[in-house]
Formats: sequence, structure tokens, C-alpha cells
Amino acid sequence: MKKRVVVWGTGNVGRPAIRAVLAHRDLELVGVIVSDPAKLGRDAGEIAGVARAGVQATADWRGLLQRLQPDAVVYAATADTRGAEAFMELLGCLEAGVNVVSTAFYPLLYPECGLEAAVAPVREACRKGNSSVFVSGIDPGWAMDILPILASGVVADIHEIRVQEVFNYALYDQPQVVREVIGFGQGMAQLPRMLEDFSLKMVWEPMVRIMAAALEYPLDSVETYVERRALEQAVDVPGMGVFDQGTQGAFRFEVRGIRNGVTRLVVEHIARIDDRCAPDWPYPPQGQGCHQVLIKGSPDLVISVHGHDAIEPGPAGGGNGSAANRIVNAIPAVCAAARDSVAAGYPAHYRGGADAGLTLS
Repeated sequence: MKKRVVVWGTGNVGRPAIRAVLAHRDLELVGVIVSDPAKLGRDAGEIAGVARAGVQATADWRGLLQRLQPDAVVYAATADTRGAEAFMELLGCLEAGVNVVSTAFYPLLYPECGLEAAVAPVREACRKGNSSVFVSGIDPGWAMDILPILASGVVADIHEIRVQEVFNYALYDQPQVVREVIGFGQGMAQLPRMLEDFSLKMVWEPMVRIMAAALEYPLDSVETYVERRALEQAVDVPGMGVFDQGTQGAFRFEVRGIRNGVTRLVVEHIARIDDRCAPDWPYPPQGQGCHQVLIKGSPDLVISVHGHDAIEPGPAGGGNGSAANRIVNAIPAVCAAARDSVAAGYPAHYRGGADAGLTLS
């Protein structure tokens, strides 16, 4: 029997999620939930840029879940700018007995280091609904956790594992998030929400902790580092408007896993709104965006990942598509998981490292 799936949200992750469900041999798309009145009643396939799917978009999520009783919801709606509302929608799905996979809800990326005030209600909702939830998708998830874990198995005498996003956010079709959360175009005197120590640890520390847990390498502490640069000239970004000279034009941050006073595991971002800003910082090997795994050891290893989506071209489309595909492909496992489950962001068989001889000196 195919698992009956509803996709909630038709933005950057929701569109490729629809395509992924339609292409999956073990899944059936039965519903799509939208908030944009212009999308109400439209066919899901049309919204996702493929052939008609025979599924019409609706805003009545409670009625849809009650009527269809799906096996799973792909929650792809944004939670960055509507956190409380999104969290209540998640609880509503789980309490209704519907399993959830999502790219939102940062405290659930790795529940062992998540905010207990957020994790506890989710566990209770899973218990009430006999349901499970799996959250992944940060930059775009697999490239920042399971890929470095896998790659560690082909390197000996490891001294540092660094996972890196290098990206031009002019390509990211989320103007409100780019300006209000990430802070491009804001004054340099104002530290944007994304770069606050609390935010960095909430969103990216789980990636560091996942690697540490999988490699069985306890850390002494996790620290953050932020550096920012101002635009030297105004830039007009199509679809986003003008970013003024002197406002934030680039930043880089690191979330560092420390052991015995030495940085061993690092999640790093190098982000720009204009490629001319911060020219002394690293650029992608090609194009305007990539994800990389850099391991110092024997040998030194560099893996650079570029995704291309034929329907939504560009590095943003490739990254969004791979993030969506990971959670969609996880649906059968999430549905089969033990009930009352808040899954960690990596498969259990990666625990202990990919190779019995792995060392992180």
C-alpha cells in the first residue's frame, strides 16, 4: 500500500516536495495546503511546474486532514517568520495521528540538544497521536551532517572536519527572510536575528552535535564566531529591490565544536548579497553557490556539491530540491518508526563513524 501524503506549503521546498512525492513509487499525493489565496483550487502539479496531478490546493488544513486521514504530511511552510503559528500546526498534525517530515522547526533537528520547552510538547503530541516526526534540511541538511559523517570513513588521522556553505543570497527567492532574518540591507549597527549567538546555536549547533555523536567524539564546548562586511556600493537585486551602500552586504560565521582547547568540528557560512562584496573571502569553485566538506587528515579531502534542478535552475533550486527529497524519501521509514518518536537528523547506522578505524586526533 502506498503511503498517502499531503504537502503543506508550495514555496522553495514545497514545490520540489510535490514533485518528489509524485515521482516516488511508494507514495501517493492526496492533498496540498496553501496560504496564498491565488493558489486556492489550483492543481498541485501546475504549482510545482509539472503535469497536472489531479490534486487541488486548499487552505483548510484541519478539514483536509480529517477528511483524508493521510499517513504523512510534508511540512514545507516557513517557520522563520511565523514560528508560534507553525509550531501549533505541527502539534495539530501529530495529535491527529499524522506523521510529519519537515525542513522547519530547528529545535527538532537534533532533539538531544534542542530546547526542552519545544521538544517536550512535540513528544507529548506524538504520544497522543501515535505519530512520529523527522526534521532535516539545514543547508540543505544532508550536506551538513550525513555527508561529512560518510566522508570521514575514507580519511585517517582526522584533525578537523569543516562543512561549509558559500552562497549568494540574491539567488534565494525569500525577500522577507533575506532582509528581516538574514539581515542583508540592514544597518551595520544592527546584528540580524540569524547572526545572534542564540540563533546560531539553535540552528547550526545541532549539525555539530550530530557529527560529534555519530563519530562518538564528545565535545567540551560549542562556540560561535561572526564577521560582517558592508556594501561598498548599492546593488539592485531583481525581485528584492535596492540594498543600500553601507548596509550589510556579506557575512561569515562559524559554529565550532571544541575539544581540549582545539577546534575539531566546524559549520561555516560565507554569504553575500553581491559577489563584489568581501572579495578576499572564499568563493564557490564554480557558479554562485555550493556546499563543501573539508576534512584535514590523511589525505586532506574536499568534497564540493553543486545541485542543478532542471525545473528550478540555479544553486538555490538544487539545494532546495535535495533538502525536499531527503525528507520525502524518509517518509516510509518515518511511518514505520517506533511511535512517540522525534527522530535525530542522521540514520542510526552512521553511529560510531563510517569506519571502525576512524580517529579524530
